[in-house]
Amino acid sequence: MLVPEISLTPQTVDRFISRFGEDAVAVLHSKLSVGERFDQWNKIKNGTAKIIIGARSAIFAPACDLGLIIIDEEHDQSYKSEMAPRYNTKEIATYLAKEKNIPVVLGSATPDLDTFYKAKEGKITLLELTKRANNGSLPDVQIVDLRLELENGNKSMISGALNKAIKENLEAKKQTILFLNHRGFSTFLMCRDCGNTIKCKNCNITLTYHAKEQKLKCHYCGYEIPLLKECPECHSKNIKHFGAGTQKLEEQIHMLFPEASTIRMDVDTVTKKNSHEEILNAFKNTPIDILIGTQMVVKGHHFPNVTLVGVIAADTSLNIDDFKANERTFELLTQVAGRAGREKDKGKVIIQTYNPDNFSIECSKKQDYNLFYNTEILMRKKLKYPPFCDIIVIGITSKSSKEGQQVTKKIHNYLKNRVLTENLGIILYQGMPAPIDKIKNKYRYRIIIKCKYNDEIINLMNDVLNKYSLEKESKTGNTRVIIDLNPNSWY
Repeated sequence: MLVPEISLTPQTVDRFISRFGEDAVAVLHSKLSVGERFDQWNKIKNGTAKIIIGARSAIFAPACDLGLIIIDEEHDQSYKSEMAPRYNTKEIATYLAKEKNIPVVLGSATPDLDTFYKAKEGKITLLELTKRANNGSLPDVQIVDLRLELENGNKSMISGALNKAIKENLEAKKQTILFLNHRGFSTFLMCRDCGNTIKCKNCNITLTYHAKEQKLKCHYCGYEIPLLKECPECHSKNIKHFGAGTQKLEEQIHMLFPEASTIRMDVDTVTKKNSHEEILNAFKNTPIDILIGTQMVVKGHHFPNVTLVGVIAADTSLNIDDFKANERTFELLTQVAGRAGREKDKGKVIIQTYNPDNFSIECSKKQDYNLFYNTEILMRKKLKYPPFCDIIVIGITSKSSKEGQQVTKKIHNYLKNRVLTENLGIILYQGMPAPIDKIKNKYRYRIIIKCKYNDEIINLMNDVLNKYSLEKESKTGNTRVIIDLNPNSWY
């Protein structure tokens, strides 16, 4: 039984132990000590544990007689490892299932588009749950246009509607979740008057701001323009960098609601062992009024007393350098809405956005997955994106900017010649600086390929690694080449 986040294991473990007893359950995840991992591993290997619960690495557990694999919240990006060894848990589960002739169950309220496409094509079986647990009703969802808030002089992170709803919830002794998924690298420019974001003329992707060069660049096709001083749509000079984190939000909540008790859950607050469990238990079992968090709070948690969910900035996941921006926004908003009103009390969700007309936000308001899927899949087909092709990213890192550029150019020229001489069916894009073009004093570049992944492509990629991984160690740069298939981030 796999869950996407370590924070979800305590809740899942409690449910399984209550049904099957403690001896039958083993737990595996990266926050266990070496001794704990050893004990759990042996419990599985000798067959004492009949149920294994864990995050993605638990797929490698030494189960002696595997009969079923369940992947909960299967849409979640966490199931793809972006670090060496790079692997996709769902692919490994599928391989194991074929080897052992057993079923794999992929569960989600917002399935990954690739998974749902396979179900629609009849490649996997589609089983639908049409009612909420306990026959509960879906929460009411309200969209707040932040442009109007600014016009009315409200420059805080909390809109008038959300402010009023939080007050009512505090008076009713009910709990509130405030969600702000701040991703540090997704800086973008946006007009605060009309809500326009500066996008590439060739791609439906926001341009990324490069401060060093004072330029806006598209990391898909290479299009670039100088940094704008005014909005090209309404010519307002009120054009700003957008982004605020959970700490700033917590500060504002304390100012607006000094009487409210708060707890925050993000990467900064869950560094210690068992800190996930402690924060979640504190919120569930003590009278804490407001939980503030990133996407950690979105996934599958059951808080009986939560009746209000506020999404502070729905645009954060819309304006990322990724063709999956709409899908991730819809998933996040629908999943976070699912935390409200899970018991007898009706839930309410308030989504704050500068783009209320965006179709992923409109679909999340209706909580209509089919409408979103039918719209998005047509766009994917037209633009040749997964599930209609595979995307391979070749990433190059180097301590030397010059050497990194040279290796990127060599690999691109090598691939270009192979494509032309062997008539390979791939779309090859020019080598470009990565979205985050420098991390830990290493310069980063990438080459993107669209193709149908097969043996011919595997051989080509192996040839690239064999030819250019020899350049890993050099006097100037320590250059490294990695190849990733259908990655979550575009390096």
